[in-house]
Amino acid sequence: MSADRIADTVIRGGRVITMTDGAGAPDALAITAGRIAAVGTRDEVDAWIGPDTRVIDLGDGTILPGFVDCHIHPVFGMGLTRGADLTRCRSLEDVTAVLTAELERLGDADWLLGWGLEPNVFPDEVNNAFLDDLVGDRPAFLRFFDAHAALASSSALALAGVRGDETFPDSSRVAKDAAGRPTGALLEVQAVGLVERVLPELSFDERVEGLYGILRYMAEAGFTAGQVQDLAPDAIALLTAIEATRDLPIRLRMSPWFEPGTDLADVQRLVELQGISGRDWTVRGVKTMIDGTIDNGTAWLEHPDLFGESTASLWLRPEEYPIALAALDAHGIPTTTHAIGDAGIAFVARAIAALPERTATHRVEHIEVLPDDILDVFATHGIAASMQPTHCTLFVRPDGSDNWSRRLGVERAALGWRTGDLVRAGVPLALGSDWPVAPADAPGILADAQLRRPHDDPDAPTVGGEQGISALDAVRGFTTQAYATIGETGGTLEVGALADITALDLDPLTTPAERIGDAKVLLTVVGGRVVVGE
Repeated sequence: MSADRIADTVIRGGRVITMTDGAGAPDALAITAGRIAAVGTRDEVDAWIGPDTRVIDLGDGTILPGFVDCHIHPVFGMGLTRGADLTRCRSLEDVTAVLTAELERLGDADWLLGWGLEPNVFPDEVNNAFLDDLVGDRPAFLRFFDAHAALASSSALALAGVRGDETFPDSSRVAKDAAGRPTGALLEVQAVGLVERVLPELSFDERVEGLYGILRYMAEAGFTAGQVQDLAPDAIALLTAIEATRDLPIRLRMSPWFEPGTDLADVQRLVELQGISGRDWTVRGVKTMIDGTIDNGTAWLEHPDLFGESTASLWLRPEEYPIALAALDAHGIPTTTHAIGDAGIAFVARAIAALPERTATHRVEHIEVLPDDILDVFATHGIAASMQPTHCTLFVRPDGSDNWSRRLGVERAALGWRTGDLVRAGVPLALGSDWPVAPADAPGILADAQLRRPHDDPDAPTVGGEQGISALDAVRGFTTQAYATIGETGGTLEVGALADITALDLDPLTTPAERIGDAKVLLTVVGGRVVVGE
């Protein structure tokens, strides 16, 4: 056997899903120097085995291209997930019980922190009265599940000097009651930052270990790569510190923010960041936002929500967004834009469609309320989409009693999360979690994308069941479309392809959707390097 025909690693399974049009029924592959060297039957691939080849036999396991979570915030997520986990709380009583337990382990001078709070737990308007009753003079700070808002106790507001009359370069705001007093609710990033800046900080070493742990969790959940929709201030330093002693558990593509209200001259800074990289991370693309969230009343809707909110763009001068988009496109920089309300989605889609000669791919994130005419704009102009199926299945109730549905009303809520219609219209659709908003659980997302209900609750009614997508389209959302929607090629297992691999104990293309959420991750491989598994 010649030296160039000896593999570093051979992986055998019950089936290899290549995500290509190749013929045959492969069940094994060989890896050399971090790339796929051969795909075929066990007998064919075994010919690549030499004395030093690592052989991994997964039995009946299914081997797939490495899954990509197309929307994550791992560095910011360290700050967004500090303290008590409130994600399973469904009432203020639940929240109080979890926070009471958290208080018991804190020192006298410690802040009470929590994350994953749902606005659905408040019977009326969101306010900090229950929090003040619980903590007294101790400062407390709870983040809402969508990462776009927080609730601060009165003592925390006082420490941060928040009065309620603050103004911002975007439409962030400090919520106030009828008497003009802050309610404790801080809406959107700039307002949240007022209190965030006085929180006790984690040390750099704590952040290094925390970030590594988050990325390891994502690898164990089935992902080999993540598209990070931000570039946190110390992200590069943290990643560099990790790579000084070990490899990253998953590959990262990070897109720095062009924040609403930012001077258009900032485009040059973003241009200069492009291509900065380490072994398994790179800076590529730019992320921006056109609006906030429906739950907080900060989305941009064609008509106000039923509380009279969500009436404007996050950009105080939205006419600047198309100018920034065109400037980035002129430099060949792909963009991803957070757009949730129907007016915001329409504004972004039309701005992309109006670019005279696109030199980059531009993708719209979330797309929660999509009218038919704007769906046509996506399809006609080749605009890419990125959505998070579990935002629908975890946070919306079929009976319309959740905060999101109540704000929109029945007619607009019926336009929510139209994944099926987008796919049927031929729109490229990438899938993700938006961690830490929802769990980075690859099998769970694949299942919920098809079922349109929580996969672990078989008795739950569906939310817009006709919008479920096929198993193949769900897998595409983690593989080929993950790359196509950012203007790149990838997500296949073929000779010469990067050896990023996810293996499951179930075949996601043939197993009923009701069972896919229970699939076990057998293996994740990043550039030929086994991260999870044997």
